[in-house]
Amino acid sequence: MSRSPIIISLALGAASGALGFFVGYLRHRPDDSQTKLFEPEPEPETEEDIPDGDLSAVSARFLEPCKLVLIVRTDLKLGSGKISAQCGDATLACYKALVKKNPSLIGHWERTGQAKIALKASSEEQILELEAIAKSLNLCARSIKDQDTTAVLGIGPAPVKLVNEVTGKLRLL
Repeated sequence: MSRSPIIISLALGAASGALGFFVGYLRHRPDDSQTKLFEPEPEPETEEDIPDGDLSAVSARFLEPCKLVLIVRTDLKLGSGKISAQCGDATLACYKALVKKNPSLIGHWERTGQAKIALKASSEEQILELEAIAKSLNLCARSIKDQDTTAVLGIGPAPVKLVNEVTGKLRLL
């Protein structure tokens, strides 16, 4: 039996596989029009908003755990469905803000498990104070309002030690 047809078949298979890989790679490479689809919409500014610090200044070391903290006001007596929806909104708001300003931190958080922790706050004043502290440390902090009052505050994703400087005294929800 001749080895020539086997060698030709293997070479042809390898060549077609390589060609398929490169064609697929070139077709799905993101260009400017595709990346614009993922840019977050600008958030409306209000006079009471606390300005962000330098969100790109926060970084995590290799394998350093990161987390996103969701702080929920317990004095509003919100139902579990409303809390879940607003925590989802806060998570998305933090994610959208950091995807543009600090994509490497988002990637690190995604690779290290995307930890999300829910904590209790007793008042709007406490949430506003935590937001100011977080932003002074260049952390991403986004508040979600329900009927013109802040109900949930998202802080992070960021290294656990840095987030704990802001939220370390709060209790789990």
